[in-house]
Amino acid sequence: MPTAKQGDTVKIHYTGTLEDGTVFDSSDGGEPLAFTLGEGQVIAGFESATLGMEVGESKTAHIDADDAYGERREELVLEVPREQLPEGLEVEVGTPLQLQQPDGNAVPVTVSALNEEHVTLDANHPLAGEPLTFELTLVGIG
Repeated sequence: MPTAKQGDTVKIHYTGTLEDGTVFDSSDGGEPLAFTLGEGQVIAGFESATLGMEVGESKTAHIDADDAYGERREELVLEVPREQLPEGLEVEVGTPLQLQQPDGNAVPVTVSALNEEHVTLDANHPLAGEPLTFELTLVGIG
C-alpha cells in the first residue's frame, strides 16, 4: 500500500490538543485538511508525523514547541501608548489587530494587556511555546 511521501498532496483528519487536553483545532465534522508534503504549508511536526502514513492509518503525534509554532519570544511583545491606536478603536485583551511594517507587510498581533495609558501587543503565535498533540487519520493521497 502506498505511503505519504514528499511531494504528495494528502488529506488528513486531525484533532489538536494542548497538554491539559484542551482541543484547540479539529477537522471533526468538516472536510479533511489537504496539503502538499514538503511545501511548508503546515507546521514541521505535523508534516513529519504525516510522512510514511498509509491511507486509513491513525496515529497520535506529540510535537515539541520547536516543531510547532516555536518558543515564545519576548521581543515580539510591544507596549504602545494608547494614543498611537486609531481614534475610536475599542480594544480588550484578546482583540486581534494588525501592525503595518515599513515594507507594507501586515503583522498579526493580539492585545495581551492594557491600562489607561498603554496597550500591550503580542506578535507571538497564540500557540507559541506550547507542545501540541495531534490525533491524525490519513484519508487520502492524491
